Amino acid sequence: MSATEANTRVVHVPEVLGLDTRGAFRDGAVEILNQLPEADGVLLIDFAGTRRIDSAGLGALMLVQRKAAERQQRVVLRHLRDEFRFLLVLTKLDDLFEIEAGK
Repeated sequence: MSATEANTRVVHVPEVLGLDTRGAFRDGAVEILNQLPEADGVLLIDFAGTRRIDSAGLGALMLVQRKAAERQQRVVLRHLRDEFRFLLVLTKLDDLFEIEAGK
């Protein structure tokens, strides 16, 4: 395992990232960020099982990104459906995140 792989962790997004699930998602993601090394950690946020995101879910993603930026860590979105990509573009949040190509 390379140093980069060793400093990468995955968090899975719930089926619905919204008002009811945002707190647990955010807290879990921030806990993982705190376990990763500063300036070298990568958090992969996996949307493979996600069917819906609302404004509360977008807010949780922004808070996770802000925490990562404070720690100079990267956030990469994986298995992002086209409709979620479009939502990020519409809300002008697409520049905040790296999106894994071809997934």
